[in-house]
Amino acid sequence: MEKRRIMACIVAAVLILCGVSQVRSDGSDHRFKRGEDVPLYANKVGPFHNPSETYRYFDLPFCSSAPVKEKKEALGEVLNGDRLVSAPYKLDFLNEKESELACKRRLTKEQVAQFRGAVSKDYYFQMYYDDLPIWGFLGKVDKEGKSDPSEYKYYLFKHLIFNILYNKDRVIEITVQSDQNSLVDITEDKEVEVEFTYTVKWKDTEIPFEKRMDKYSQSSSLPHHLEIHWFSIINSCVTVLLLTGFLATILMRVLKNDFSKYAHDEESADDQEETGWKYIHGDVFRYPKYKSLLAAALGSGTQLFTLAIFIFMLALVGVFYPYNRGALFTALVVIYALTSGIAGYTAASFYCQLEGTNWVRNLLLTGSLFCGPLFLTFCFLNTVAIAYSATAALPFGTIVVIFLILTLVTTPLLVLGGIAGKNSKAEFQAPCRTTKYPREIPPLPWYRTSLPQMAMAGFLPFSAIYIELYYIFASVWGHRIYTIYSILFIVFIILLIVTAFITVALTYFQLAAEDHDWWWRSFVCGGSTGLFIYGYCLYYYYARSDMSGFMQTSFFFGYMACICYGFFLMLGTVGFRASLFFVRHIYRSIKCE
Repeated sequence: MEKRRIMACIVAAVLILCGVSQVRSDGSDHRFKRGEDVPLYANKVGPFHNPSETYRYFDLPFCSSAPVKEKKEALGEVLNGDRLVSAPYKLDFLNEKESELACKRRLTKEQVAQFRGAVSKDYYFQMYYDDLPIWGFLGKVDKEGKSDPSEYKYYLFKHLIFNILYNKDRVIEITVQSDQNSLVDITEDKEVEVEFTYTVKWKDTEIPFEKRMDKYSQSSSLPHHLEIHWFSIINSCVTVLLLTGFLATILMRVLKNDFSKYAHDEESADDQEETGWKYIHGDVFRYPKYKSLLAAALGSGTQLFTLAIFIFMLALVGVFYPYNRGALFTALVVIYALTSGIAGYTAASFYCQLEGTNWVRNLLLTGSLFCGPLFLTFCFLNTVAIAYSATAALPFGTIVVIFLILTLVTTPLLVLGGIAGKNSKAEFQAPCRTTKYPREIPPLPWYRTSLPQMAMAGFLPFSAIYIELYYIFASVWGHRIYTIYSILFIVFIILLIVTAFITVALTYFQLAAEDHDWWWRSFVCGGSTGLFIYGYCLYYYYARSDMSGFMQTSFFFGYMACICYGFFLMLGTVGFRASLFFVRHIYRSIKCE
């Protein structure tokens, strides 16, 4: 527990120093006195099946008896689409209320039609009380005994029941129920008088304040579901590891035979013709085409890999507890900005090892390789969100803050990392001398070309993470809560191991076929899992979800394209590094003239 608090304090300190945000923690003061005003904040409303399509609470014609006050939001909360405002219900600490009038409003025909449209699309609302989330639906559709949609009855809930648990002077849990018997008929376009009322009930509990978030964790990992989850993951991992071990055994045996064969050839007559991967030792370390782009891809991939490791570290120590609003987005922005120096150093260092001269252009390419497509996607999707007046549309001030982070933190660190990489004076370690003229690559069968090789390279790692993807998608693009980061970390490690191995195996088969153009092939084969993940997006959208509408569809496929592209760069880097290590090792192990 002490380590968790220390890590949370370190993260909070980093975020404060960056002037961005502050990660909330359970250690903040939540003590209240009887009758003290504990504000209830209304956050957003939206269609239940479209998690990205959310609107401000008062975009619907709700009423309020007092002036509406907006709560100041941190960067991560704004990125998360949170727009908290004071709700029309007063929940003073330990004060019970019975059918209290919140406000009264006469709805016009247009407002009735607006509410009816929201109810027909299963709109829900979200509120926060002492940082605890609560949800409820706006109304219901009566379809019983009616086959024709024109005969459906639409009702708006006008009475809410708040049930709050407390332990001495602290709020532990809150739930809200809509009174199914207190309804307003909004089926027809006519003016309606509505009195919004609410009831507040308080109940004592022995649950300690430190465990009040456990409820949300347990709801996402019920014993039955958790058991199935673990069994599925273990089954997937065992299958993948057995297959990987089988391939590793074959590869090691083949390599052993190669080493003994080449050692025997060296002792025999000198005029014996070389064959296999030894035959191309003078070409295998010939620098690839588009080496600046390859160096930039390795720099971006290394940065994203470092980002993933840091996020896992924070998740495993408990920083991203359920409904710590905006913590994940804040951490992503800040850590990405702080790790840009790694991208600059890796790209410039590798580029200079490949005897590149225009390192400034290489740095610009590195900085824009991932951020460029992400920025273009954001511009399009933010425009869509503005057109829909959704909370996903970032305010101008938030865009300025992100721009300042890129300008004042990301860019200088990228340049400093690039300068350090250029001045590192590291040489490319090639155990074989490269000949002046390249050998011609022999004709290869179709299954040894790039696309079939990418399909084979991406399938095995994807099969290792396939089961876990459903839970992640249900959390990111649904209303489930993901808290089992230990399982996710194990799956991530297996993904890296399998990606590295399958890329090495395919690189060996490529070299054995006397194809020395392995540099880019190893990168795209390693990153091909990202394409499989995007293919899974199509399956999830049409077969496993109920998402619909232009905005939700564009958000889902737009941002998932950026995420899968990030996976492509990260896993491509892993595959290339593993292949480079392997190629250096096997050519160092034989005598090449």
